[in-house]
Formats: sequence, structure tokens, C-alpha cells
Amino acid sequence: MSDVLIVPTGTANLASVKAAFQRLGATHAIAEQAAEIETAERVVMPGVGAFASSIGHLRRRGFAAALTARLAAGRATFAVCVGLQLLFEGSEESPDTRGLGVLPGRITRLPDSVRVPQLGWNRVEPHAGCRLIEPGHAYFANSFKATPPLPDGWAVATADHGGPFIAAFERGSVLACQFHPELSGAWGRALIERWLMKAA
Repeated sequence: MSDVLIVPTGTANLASVKAAFQRLGATHAIAEQAAEIETAERVVMPGVGAFASSIGHLRRRGFAAALTARLAAGRATFAVCVGLQLLFEGSEESPDTRGLGVLPGRITRLPDSVRVPQLGWNRVEPHAGCRLIEPGHAYFANSFKATPPLPDGWAVATADHGGPFIAAFERGSVLACQFHPELSGAWGRALIERWLMKAA
């Protein structure tokens, strides 16, 4: 069995995500059926692109229900960029489209007072309770954001771009990052490695 199962979201950055795990010596496979998501030890949900097209792809493939059940059970899952946003109920980007609804609330657009999209490095500051996320700089490419707080039990790290927003959050073996850890140099590589080692 592979170390990680990567769930394609239609426009996922599969090449860079696969390369990140290969550099750490982790084997990977690409999900073809929902049953694989249900049984995999570790699942990665990357994403680049629009909220509606990504969730639509997951629903057409039958992946959405399997991911929702997996996340609700707290099984080892790593969501990246749009993958993080899909965990919420919806997004301003696609007002009529439902997300996975694992977390309450809606994703909102970054304010017009700053450059949108945010492209580049930004400081990530973990709050109390984070065990995987450490302080450092990560590479972001986003026009939309989640904002704190989250329900009890979730540990949050924030960044600031026109105001504080959620850079990442974690609970048990579930980790979600708005930034791209696979593009975040040694700091991002260390974060992926910690998740691999501690998620089970």
C-alpha cells in the first residue's frame, strides 16, 4: 500500500505535490475510486483553481462523500490551498455552490486594499495547540481566505494580508494549509514530513 493517496480535484497541482512526497521517500498513488479514499492510511487533497469546479469534480467522481466521512472521523488527511477551502460550507467565489461542510462558515475574498491574488511568501504564526505547524514563511497563491475562529478542538495558525486570516489548521491527524507547503522550501518540507510521521 502507498504511503499517501492523492485525491485529484480536477485542477490539482499533482506534479509538485507528488514530487514533494518523492523527495521524502514516500510512495504515492492517485485515487481512482471512492473506496480507496475510505481505506487509505493517509490522504492528500491538493487543489489549484476555482471552488466550484473543484467540488464539482469531487462530487462527479463520488469522492466528496468519502472525504466528508473520512474528515468527520478524524482520519489522516492533508488538504492544500483550495483543498482547505472546500472543507467549509461555501465560498464567496461560488455563492450557489456547497462545500463539503466539514467546518461551519464561508470562504471570503481578500480585501481590495491589498494585492489580490496574494502571490508570494508570508509569515505563518501558529496559535496554542498546534503540534504540526511551526512558525515560518510559506508560499501563498490565493484570492480567498478562511477567517478565525474555528470550532473548539481545532488549532489554528494565521497570516496577515489585509488583516488576519487562517493560514493553516489542524486537529489530530487532519491538517489543512492555505499555503503551498510543497513550494515552501525547507520549512514546507519539514511540515509535510511531520505530518507523514505523526499522522496515522
